[in-house]
Amino acid sequence: MSTLNKGMDKVEVSLGWDPSPIGDPDIDLDIIAATYRADAPHGEPAYLVHFDSRSPDGTITLNRDSRTGQGFGADEVLTLELNRLSENYSRVVVGVLIQQTDGRKVFGEVENTVVVVREGYHQLAENDFAEVAEATAAAVAEFSRDAAGEWRFHPVIRGFDADPDTFAGLMGG
Repeated sequence: MSTLNKGMDKVEVSLGWDPSPIGDPDIDLDIIAATYRADAPHGEPAYLVHFDSRSPDGTITLNRDSRTGQGFGADEVLTLELNRLSENYSRVVVGVLIQQTDGRKVFGEVENTVVVVREGYHQLAENDFAEVAEATAAAVAEFSRDAAGEWRFHPVIRGFDADPDTFAGLMGG
């Protein structure tokens, strides 16, 4: 029997922040998506999408990647076509990290940060990282398949004090 419940199809996660003051080193925030297999939804990610890349099957794409926060609108945009994602995957976690190339920076030191999750014109979540002001990285959204195979959104905000490589392994735990 089929269900009348409609899951999520295509979702966009956008990230914005203000550039550093003149004379200060650039601040580089990055969106990262970790995809988990159905047989290990909390294990190691099957693959990561980050730094102007896309998933092997083209269902998750980082459309915009900023290294400075300059420009109008969102500085980084990640598109997830969940309806096209193989049944081998049951969970996707989206995170944001601060590159630590010019010394340790935390979200509380970055001006006007905002992450927005949308499906079409419907805003699912918005967060300014105030809850994780002392973190260098944060998980900001989770998508998982329900028993009927439909994708569901779970808003999260979990902060981490971790470098980018360590965060990639921790964010879905």
